[in-house]
Amino acid sequence: MTTSTPTTPFTDPVPAQRLEQAAAALTANGFAVEILDDAAAARTRVQDLIPEGASVFTGASETLRLSGIDEDINGSGRYASVKARSKTMDRAAQLAEIWRMIACPDVIVGSVAAVTETGSLVAASASGSQLAGYSGAAARAIWIVGAQKVVPDLSTALRRIEDHCLPLENERAMEAYGQSSALNRLLILNAEPHPGRGTVLLLREAIGF
Repeated sequence: MTTSTPTTPFTDPVPAQRLEQAAAALTANGFAVEILDDAAAARTRVQDLIPEGASVFTGASETLRLSGIDEDINGSGRYASVKARSKTMDRAAQLAEIWRMIACPDVIVGSVAAVTETGSLVAASASGSQLAGYSGAAARAIWIVGAQKVVPDLSTALRRIEDHCLPLENERAMEAYGQSSALNRLLILNAEPHPGRGTVLLLREAIGF
């Protein structure tokens, strides 16, 4: 008799031991890592980490939206919001300048689709707008990551993106833009070579996709 292995739901927070294992591996790979209780704690910590007046770009992220971090950065006036400024620019005439602003802010803030217990961050994108900043163009990067995104390895991370994140992002994109999303670009960050540049705020709760 054959038995089938149930599909991992990818929605439940991992136990504390696995969260700590991922944090230790990320730290060994050069990332600064903090484990926080919840999104409210992350919201406060992000304000501590970003100097007032810094230019900041936020990648599209349900984690940032649901936590209030997106509004804190782009609507408070505390920072030089790249997203807010780009909305006032002519996309036809100033597209190259917009992309340079997006790629090279003082700080980029976002999330990722998965964190492996071996210490890698995995991000997926349709446009790639956040990926240049994530990979090194931004002076500093901050990622806020819910505990449900911790997975054992890269193959599980890719399955999480295809089976779980993409369908949910398709729904969000259809509602927001009237068109579906696509898995056009993948970025795997295996290490951070510049000490102090990349900070991962791992939450004990689930939030976002």
